[in-house]
Amino acid sequence: MKPSVAVKVKKIVSSIRKTRIERNYSQEYMAGHLGISQNAYSKMELGYSKITLYRLLQIADILGVEPSELL
Repeated sequence: MKPSVAVKVKKIVSSIRKTRIERNYSQEYMAGHLGISQNAYSKMELGYSKITLYRLLQIADILGVEPSELL
């Protein structure tokens, strides 16, 4: 049985959060580099708002990882 989309999204946002914390980047730092508010970034990281492919590529770039590492 394939994992649901919600499970996949949860894994992706968990990976983003883990990588961000490993690099000692705050949500404010990430939000500033993305040009969004800390609140908007927090909602993405919690899975409350959608992360577009473009945004995922931006996040991977800021974190210095390949996008596939976040998947």
